[in-house]
Amino acid sequence: MRYSRGLFRSTLALALFVGVLPVLRAADEPKPIRALLVIGGCCHDYEKQKDILTKGISARANVQWVIAYDPDKGTKHTNPVYASADWAKNFDVIVHDECCADVKDNETITRVLKPHRDGLSGVVLHCGMHSYRGEGYPKETAWFAFTGLATTAHGPQAPIAVEYVDKESKITKGLMNWTTINEELYNNINGKLHETAQPLARGKQTYKTKDGKEKTDEAIVAWTNTYNGKAKVFATTLGHNNDTVGDAKYLDLVARGLLWSVGKLEDAYLKPAKQVLLDVTPAGK
Repeated sequence: MRYSRGLFRSTLALALFVGVLPVLRAADEPKPIRALLVIGGCCHDYEKQKDILTKGISARANVQWVIAYDPDKGTKHTNPVYASADWAKNFDVIVHDECCADVKDNETITRVLKPHRDGLSGVVLHCGMHSYRGEGYPKETAWFAFTGLATTAHGPQAPIAVEYVDKESKITKGLMNWTTINEELYNNINGKLHETAQPLARGKQTYKTKDGKEKTDEAIVAWTNTYNGKAKVFATTLGHNNDTVGDAKYLDLVARGLLWSVGKLEDAYLKPAKQVLLDVTPAGK
Protein backbone atom coordinates (compact mmCIF):
# COMPACT_ATOMS: atom_id res chain seq x y z
CA MET A 1 0.00 0.00 0.00
CA ARG A 2 2.77 2.44 0.84
CA TYR A 3 4.36 1.80 -2.54
CA SER A 4 1.03 2.32 -4.29
CA ARG A 5 0.36 5.58 -2.47
CA GLY A 6 3.84 6.84 -3.28
CA LEU A 7 3.45 5.88 -6.89
CA PHE A 8 0.07 7.63 -7.00
CA ARG A 9 1.51 10.80 -5.50
CA SER A 10 4.44 10.80 -7.92
CA THR A 11 2.14 10.21 -10.88
CA LEU A 12 -0.20 12.98 -9.73
CA ALA A 13 2.68 15.42 -9.24
CA LEU A 14 4.03 14.58 -12.70
CA ALA A 15 0.59 15.08 -14.26
CA LEU A 16 0.17 18.43 -12.55
CA PHE A 17 3.64 19.53 -13.67
CA VAL A 18 3.02 18.48 -17.28
CA GLY A 19 -0.33 20.29 -17.17
CA VAL A 20 1.38 23.46 -16.01
CA LEU A 21 4.08 23.34 -18.71
CA PRO A 22 1.96 24.97 -21.46
CA VAL A 23 1.08 27.79 -19.07
CA LEU A 24 4.74 28.30 -18.19
CA ARG A 25 5.71 28.30 -21.86
CA ALA A 26 3.00 30.87 -22.64
CA ALA A 27 4.28 33.07 -19.82
CA ASP A 28 7.84 32.80 -21.17
CA GLU A 29 6.87 33.82 -24.69
CA PRO A 30 7.54 37.51 -25.37
CA LYS A 31 4.51 39.72 -25.76
CA PRO A 32 3.95 40.65 -29.42
CA ILE A 33 4.81 44.19 -30.46
CA ARG A 34 1.68 46.23 -31.21
CA ALA A 35 2.22 48.41 -34.27
CA LEU A 36 -0.04 50.94 -35.95
CA LEU A 37 0.47 51.40 -39.69
CA VAL A 38 -0.76 54.80 -40.86
CA ILE A 39 -0.94 54.53 -44.65
CA GLY A 40 -2.59 56.21 -47.62
CA GLY A 41 -2.59 59.32 -49.75
CA CYS A 42 -1.05 60.39 -53.01
CA CYS A 43 1.01 58.65 -55.62
CA HIS A 44 1.44 55.06 -54.39
CA ASP A 45 -0.36 51.71 -54.42
CA TYR A 46 -1.09 51.82 -50.72
CA GLU A 47 -4.01 49.42 -50.96
CA LYS A 48 -1.58 46.63 -51.82
CA GLN A 49 1.40 47.93 -49.90
CA LYS A 50 -0.45 47.84 -46.59
CA ASP A 51 -0.69 44.07 -46.96
CA ILE A 52 2.81 43.60 -48.37
CA LEU A 53 4.34 45.50 -45.44
CA THR A 54 2.38 44.00 -42.57
CA LYS A 55 2.59 40.41 -43.78
CA GLY A 56 6.24 40.75 -44.78
CA ILE A 57 7.35 42.26 -41.48
CA SER A 58 5.29 39.85 -39.37
CA ALA A 59 6.88 36.94 -41.24
CA ARG A 60 10.19 38.17 -39.83
CA ALA A 61 9.29 39.63 -36.45
CA ASN A 62 6.75 39.15 -33.70
CA VAL A 63 4.67 42.19 -34.66
CA GLN A 64 0.88 42.50 -34.69
CA TRP A 65 -0.84 45.27 -36.61
CA VAL A 66 -3.67 47.71 -36.67
CA ILE A 67 -3.87 49.32 -40.12
CA ALA A 68 -5.25 52.83 -40.49
CA TYR A 69 -5.70 52.87 -44.26
CA ASP A 70 -6.86 56.06 -45.97
CA PRO A 71 -7.93 55.46 -49.61
CA ASP A 72 -8.01 59.19 -50.37
CA LYS A 73 -5.54 59.82 -53.23
CA GLY A 74 -4.93 63.53 -52.58
CA THR A 75 -2.13 65.39 -50.81
CA LYS A 76 -4.32 67.49 -48.51
CA HIS A 77 -6.25 64.77 -46.70
CA THR A 78 -5.34 63.85 -43.13
CA ASN A 79 -5.71 60.21 -42.14
CA PRO A 80 -8.87 59.95 -39.98
CA VAL A 81 -6.96 58.04 -37.30
CA TYR A 82 -5.48 61.37 -36.17
CA ALA A 83 -8.90 62.83 -35.30
CA SER A 84 -8.63 61.50 -31.75
CA ALA A 85 -6.25 63.12 -29.29
CA ASP A 86 -5.22 59.68 -28.00
CA TRP A 87 -4.83 58.14 -31.46
CA ALA A 88 -1.60 56.36 -30.52
CA LYS A 89 -2.81 54.87 -27.22
CA ASN A 90 -1.80 51.26 -26.51
CA PHE A 91 0.71 51.01 -29.37
CA ASP A 92 4.43 50.27 -29.06
CA VAL A 93 5.38 51.84 -32.39
CA ILE A 94 3.82 53.87 -35.19
CA VAL A 95 4.78 53.23 -38.82
CA HIS A 96 4.22 56.39 -40.88
CA ASP A 97 3.71 55.49 -44.53
CA GLU A 98 1.34 58.28 -45.52
CA CYS A 99 1.83 60.68 -48.44
CA CYS A 100 0.19 64.02 -47.66
CA ALA A 101 2.59 66.83 -48.56
CA ASP A 102 -0.07 69.54 -48.37
CA VAL A 103 -1.15 68.84 -44.80
CA LYS A 104 0.46 71.95 -43.32
CA ASP A 105 -1.78 72.84 -40.39
CA ASN A 106 0.39 73.23 -37.30
CA GLU A 107 -2.32 71.96 -34.96
CA THR A 108 -2.60 68.73 -36.93
CA ILE A 109 1.15 68.27 -37.13
CA THR A 110 1.46 68.85 -33.39
CA ARG A 111 -1.20 66.20 -32.73
CA VAL A 112 0.62 63.71 -34.96
CA LEU A 113 3.94 64.39 -33.26
CA LYS A 114 2.82 64.54 -29.63
CA PRO A 115 3.04 60.80 -28.84
CA HIS A 116 6.53 60.74 -30.34
CA ARG A 117 7.56 63.82 -28.39
CA ASP A 118 6.47 61.89 -25.32
CA GLY A 119 8.73 58.98 -26.29
CA LEU A 120 6.70 56.68 -28.57
CA SER A 121 8.87 54.90 -31.15
CA GLY A 122 8.43 55.60 -34.84
CA VAL A 123 9.21 54.24 -38.29
CA VAL A 124 9.01 56.56 -41.31
CA LEU A 125 8.88 55.14 -44.84
CA HIS A 126 9.39 56.79 -48.23
CA CYS A 127 6.75 59.50 -48.85
CA GLY A 128 6.15 59.82 -45.12
CA MET A 129 9.35 61.86 -45.30
CA HIS A 130 7.72 64.38 -47.68
CA SER A 131 4.57 64.89 -45.61
CA TYR A 132 3.57 67.59 -43.12
CA ARG A 133 5.37 70.53 -44.75
CA GLY A 134 4.47 72.97 -42.03
CA GLU A 135 6.07 76.10 -40.67
CA GLY A 136 9.73 76.54 -41.68
CA TYR A 137 9.56 74.45 -44.85
CA PRO A 138 11.73 73.79 -46.83
CA LYS A 139 14.68 74.51 -44.55
CA GLU A 140 13.49 73.17 -41.21
CA THR A 141 10.17 71.91 -39.89
CA ALA A 142 8.81 70.14 -36.85
CA TRP A 143 8.41 67.02 -38.99
CA PHE A 144 12.05 67.05 -40.11
CA ALA A 145 13.11 67.23 -36.46
CA PHE A 146 11.18 63.99 -35.98
CA THR A 147 12.50 62.17 -39.06
CA GLY A 148 16.07 63.41 -38.57
CA LEU A 149 16.62 64.49 -42.17
CA ALA A 150 15.26 67.24 -44.39
CA THR A 151 14.24 66.13 -47.88
CA THR A 152 12.10 68.00 -50.41
CA ALA A 153 12.25 66.21 -53.76
CA HIS A 154 13.34 63.09 -55.61
CA GLY A 155 15.00 62.08 -58.86
CA PRO A 156 13.68 59.93 -61.71
CA GLN A 157 12.71 56.29 -61.59
CA ALA A 158 16.01 54.41 -61.89
CA PRO A 159 17.81 51.67 -59.94
CA ILE A 160 19.48 52.69 -56.68
CA ALA A 161 22.65 50.96 -55.48
CA VAL A 162 22.26 50.68 -51.70
CA GLU A 163 25.45 50.52 -49.60
CA TYR A 164 25.35 50.02 -45.85
CA VAL A 165 27.76 52.53 -44.33
CA ASP A 166 27.32 51.38 -40.72
CA LYS A 167 27.82 47.63 -40.92
CA GLU A 168 28.21 47.28 -37.16
CA SER A 169 24.77 48.67 -36.37
CA LYS A 170 22.44 46.07 -34.87
CA ILE A 171 20.02 46.91 -37.67
CA THR A 172 22.36 46.39 -40.62
CA LYS A 173 24.79 43.79 -39.26
CA GLY A 174 24.73 40.83 -41.61
CA LEU A 175 22.73 42.61 -44.32
CA MET A 176 24.26 42.75 -47.80
CA ASN A 177 24.46 45.70 -50.15
CA TRP A 178 21.90 45.53 -52.94
CA THR A 179 20.45 47.33 -55.93
CA THR A 180 16.77 48.19 -56.22
CA ILE A 181 14.57 48.10 -59.28
CA ASN A 182 13.53 51.50 -60.65
CA GLU A 183 13.06 53.67 -57.58
CA GLU A 184 13.07 57.30 -56.47
CA LEU A 185 16.16 58.68 -54.76
CA TYR A 186 15.12 61.37 -52.27
CA ASN A 187 17.45 64.32 -51.88
CA ASN A 188 19.17 65.34 -48.63
CA ILE A 189 18.90 69.07 -47.89
CA ASN A 190 22.34 70.34 -46.78
CA GLY A 191 23.67 66.88 -47.64
CA LYS A 192 23.56 65.60 -44.09
CA LEU A 193 21.46 64.33 -41.22
CA HIS A 194 20.54 66.20 -38.07
CA GLU A 195 22.95 65.91 -35.15
CA THR A 196 20.50 63.54 -33.43
CA ALA A 197 20.62 61.06 -36.33
CA GLN A 198 23.01 58.35 -37.54
CA PRO A 199 23.35 57.10 -41.15
CA LEU A 200 22.83 53.44 -41.97
CA ALA A 201 22.88 53.34 -45.77
CA ARG A 202 23.61 55.50 -48.78
CA GLY A 203 22.10 55.22 -52.23
CA LYS A 204 23.69 55.98 -55.62
CA GLN A 205 21.57 56.49 -58.71
CA THR A 206 22.87 57.00 -62.28
CA TYR A 207 20.55 58.20 -65.03
CA LYS A 208 20.46 60.29 -68.19
CA THR A 209 19.29 63.88 -68.13
CA LYS A 210 17.04 65.44 -70.76
CA ASP A 211 20.06 66.51 -72.79
CA GLY A 212 21.36 62.95 -72.88
CA LYS A 213 24.17 63.41 -70.39
CA GLU A 214 24.80 60.85 -67.68
CA LYS A 215 24.39 62.04 -64.10
CA THR A 216 24.96 60.34 -60.76
CA ASP A 217 23.29 61.41 -57.52
CA GLU A 218 24.02 60.14 -54.02
CA ALA A 219 22.02 60.49 -50.81
CA ILE A 220 21.47 58.89 -47.42
CA VAL A 221 18.58 56.42 -47.79
CA ALA A 222 18.34 54.83 -44.32
CA TRP A 223 19.14 56.15 -40.85
CA THR A 224 18.12 56.31 -37.19
CA ASN A 225 17.13 59.33 -35.14
CA THR A 226 16.52 60.17 -31.50
CA TYR A 227 13.61 62.57 -31.34
CA ASN A 228 13.19 65.02 -28.47
CA GLY A 229 15.79 63.05 -26.52
CA LYS A 230 13.30 60.21 -26.04
CA ALA A 231 11.79 58.49 -29.06
CA LYS A 232 13.78 56.14 -31.27
CA VAL A 233 13.00 56.56 -34.97
CA PHE A 234 14.01 54.36 -37.89
CA ALA A 235 13.64 55.91 -41.35
CA THR A 236 14.20 55.01 -44.98
CA THR A 237 13.36 56.93 -48.15
CA LEU A 238 13.18 53.70 -50.15
CA GLY A 239 9.87 52.06 -50.97
CA HIS A 240 7.98 53.67 -53.86
CA ASN A 241 7.08 50.61 -55.94
CA ASN A 242 5.36 47.41 -54.82
CA ASP A 243 8.24 45.20 -55.97
CA THR A 244 10.65 47.17 -53.80
CA VAL A 245 8.36 47.05 -50.78
CA GLY A 246 7.99 43.30 -51.29
CA ASP A 247 11.71 42.69 -51.78
CA ALA A 248 13.10 40.47 -49.01
CA LYS A 249 16.09 42.79 -48.62
CA TYR A 250 13.80 45.77 -48.04
CA LEU A 251 11.56 43.90 -45.60
CA ASP A 252 14.59 42.61 -43.67
CA LEU A 253 15.83 46.19 -43.25
CA VAL A 254 12.48 47.64 -42.19
CA ALA A 255 11.65 44.76 -39.84
CA ARG A 256 15.00 45.11 -38.07
CA GLY A 257 14.63 48.89 -37.95
CA LEU A 258 11.21 48.54 -36.35
CA LEU A 259 12.53 46.11 -33.73
CA TRP A 260 15.44 48.45 -32.99
CA SER A 261 13.05 51.38 -32.46
CA VAL A 262 11.26 49.53 -29.64
CA GLY A 263 14.43 48.05 -28.16
CA LYS A 264 13.53 44.49 -29.17
CA LEU A 265 16.10 43.64 -31.83
CA GLU A 266 16.86 40.25 -30.34
CA ASP A 267 16.33 36.59 -31.21
CA ALA A 268 13.17 36.29 -29.13
CA TYR A 269 11.43 38.78 -31.43
CA LEU A 270 13.04 37.73 -34.72
CA LYS A 271 10.32 35.12 -35.16
CA PRO A 272 7.09 35.12 -37.18
CA ALA A 273 4.03 36.52 -35.42
CA LYS A 274 1.25 34.03 -34.68
CA GLN A 275 -1.31 36.67 -35.62
CA VAL A 276 -0.68 39.48 -38.09
CA LEU A 277 -3.75 41.72 -38.28
CA LEU A 278 -5.65 43.01 -35.28
CA ASP A 279 -7.79 45.51 -37.19
CA VAL A 280 -8.05 47.39 -40.48
CA THR A 281 -9.65 50.81 -40.23
CA PRO A 282 -10.58 52.45 -43.56
CA ALA A 283 -11.24 56.17 -43.81
CA GLY A 284 -14.48 57.38 -42.27
CA LYS A 285 -14.86 54.51 -39.82
